[in-house]
This record gives sequence, structure tokens and C-alpha cells, in this order.
Amino acid sequence: MRNTAAERALAILEDGPLFFDTETTGLSKTAEIVEVGVVDVEGKTVLESLVRPRRRIPADVIALHGISNEMVRDAPSWAEVWPEVQLLFQGRRVGIFNADFDLRMMRQSHRQRGLAWEEFGGSAFCVMKMYARFYGERLGVRDSKWQSLQNAGRQCGIALPNSHRAVGDARLTCAVFRHMAGLPVAA
Repeated sequence: MRNTAAERALAILEDGPLFFDTETTGLSKTAEIVEVGVVDVEGKTVLESLVRPRRRIPADVIALHGISNEMVRDAPSWAEVWPEVQLLFQGRRVGIFNADFDLRMMRQSHRQRGLAWEEFGGSAFCVMKMYARFYGERLGVRDSKWQSLQNAGRQCGIALPNSHRAVGDARLTCAVFRHMAGLPVAA
């Protein structure tokens, strides 16, 4: 019997996943991570760190997430942050809204710091893709188009904003996922 998106979300939550988000210098093939955020299944912060990129953050990107070049000047580099991220993810499921993007940013940040990319040790799952199935099932269709994190939060009646900061967006991702599973949204 095929599991519904809600049943699958509940099963994943029983494993105690983490939820992860990044903020970056942009969307291009040379973009780098400038912030990481990880929360647990209750939405509590497990890791929050700015990350010093090799290149400057463009003004239009600063306007989006509010992370300035001055803010990251003394932050650890990706090579310094990565071991902590990797240790947290070891053997864990990790929920990411638009996982393809964040995983690409991790690979690019690795490459730009001269690190060999190896899978991060966890099992990533894409909350955006799962939410499309969940939302589609609510509408009575097989799948719906992908929704932004902000739209998903609003459609679920979650008061948390899409802050465009890593921990805030990881927290909203967790809340959307909990809603999909039929669990109360963590405070």
C-alpha cells in the first residue's frame, strides 16, 4: 500500500531528523554559503553560524538576506564550519527545503575551499518535493507544483515568516514538515 505524504512525514519524524538551511552569495555556479542553520524536530537551534566566503556578497543578495560582508569578515570559513556540520549529520536524516539547491551550494563551497566532496554522512530529503505531494493530495491531485517555503508556511497556517536567514528558514521547514505529519508546530 502506498504511503501518503502525511504518513511518510510522520514516519520520518519518528527517526528524529534535523532540518537544515543555507544562505549564500547568490544562485550562480560560483556562489558560496555564507550562513548555515540546523534545527531539531522541535525547532530548537542545533547549529547557527555565519560563514566567510572567498568572494564578496553582492548588494542585491545582501538586500535579500541581510548578511553583509562586514558580518562575515571574521566568521569561520566553510572548511572550518564543515566538520561540525558533517558530525551533526552523521547517520541522520536531514530535511531541506529545496535540497537540490542546498546540496549544490555545499558541493560548490567544498570545491572553492579545495575540499573533496563526500556525501555529508546523512540522508537528505527534500521537504519541498514532499510538500508538493502533500499539497496535491489535499487538492485531490497526484502532485501539485512546487511551492516556495513562504507559500508552504502560509498554506499550512504557520505564523513563522520566511526570514531568509538560515535558522529561521530551517525552523519554518521543520514547522511545515510537522504540519504535514499532523503534529503541532513547535514553538
